[in-house]
Order: sequence, then C-alpha cells, then structure tokens
Amino acid sequence: MNQATAWSKNDRYPLVLLVLLALALIWSLIRPADYFTWVLEVLPAVLGAVLLTALYRRFRFTNLVYTLIWLHALILIVGGHYTYAEMPLFNWIRDTFGLERNYYDRLGHFVQGFVPALIVREVLLRKTALGSGSWLTFLTVSVCLAISAVYELIEFAVAKATGTAAEAFLGTQGDVWDTQWDMLLAFIGALTAVILLSGVHNKLLKQSKY
Repeated sequence: MNQATAWSKNDRYPLVLLVLLALALIWSLIRPADYFTWVLEVLPAVLGAVLLTALYRRFRFTNLVYTLIWLHALILIVGGHYTYAEMPLFNWIRDTFGLERNYYDRLGHFVQGFVPALIVREVLLRKTALGSGSWLTFLTVSVCLAISAVYELIEFAVAKATGTAAEAFLGTQGDVWDTQWDMLLAFIGALTAVILLSGVHNKLLKQSKY
C-alpha cells in the first residue's frame, strides 16, 4: 500500500463525520423554531468545523476527539432547530417525570465542558512539555471553565444588544441561577471527561502517527 492510499484511508472517518454534520445542518435549517436563535446556536458548530478543516493537515486530532466534537456539534444543531427550552425529547422527559424544566440546555453545558476537555488535553500533550498528571488536569479544567465563562459573557452581550430577541438563545426558563448552573455543569463535564477518558486518550495518542 503506498503512502497516498494510506493517507486517504486515514482521512475517511473525519470526512464521514463532516458529511453527516453537513446533512444535520441542512435538516436544522428547514423551518427552525426561530431563525435568529438558529444562527446564534449553530454558529459555533459551523465555525468549529471550518477551523478544524482549515487546520486538518497541520494538526489532526485523534478520532476520539473528532467524534466528541461531532456529537457536541449535533447537540448545538438540534438546539438551534428546536431551541434548547423546547427540544421535544427533553419536553417529554420533563412532562413524564414531572420535572420543573426542559434540561436539554443543561446537557449542552455539561458537554461544553466534556468535549473541550479532550481537545485542550490533546493540544497540551502534543504541543507542550506537559505529561499526564495533576498540572495537565488543572490546566485542562481551567481552560474549560474559561471557555464556559466566555460563552456566558457572549450570551450576556447578545441579550443586552438584542433584548427579548435573545430569550430563546439564553434558555434560562425563569431560573435566576441559570448562568451559575451552566458554568458548574461545564466544570463537572470537564472533570468527568478527564476522569473517564484520560486512559483511553493516552493510548490513542501513543498509537497516533499524526
């Protein structure tokens, strides 16, 4: 097998994920609950896909990280289509179990910590002298908290700039502590990812030829 063929097969999995993501994006664009909210929710997924594609030849992540990014993007896209407060499956869960709110946005913020944790961890391990250990965990979780805080500031800025037009984007559902819950769940998500996936991630990085 020549090098060009091997490289082509190596690229196949990320390409499949990208195509599936594009199909999901097209679906979400068809009669969303609100086009303004759709743009706000989906924009990070689109920008992320463009950035990863542009950097692909210079920095290729492990398939584990690409899979997690893809799942995170799907959560954003689905949230953009329905709005986070009205995602049908989580409405059913709310009504069936007598919950006080639709918790899809809580899932989104948990994943907002979980997925970036593996991204940050991989970048730090491959581009710095850090090895697995407490400092890597501390820096990984700290960066994830910073990302969560920046996102909350963006939500604040959009809300101040657009007023009630941003209510679906904020998804607070009347909870005055929504911002704090969002950041807490991102923190828990980052810790969970580091605890559960560090071993698998380390093995994949050792096997990687990128």
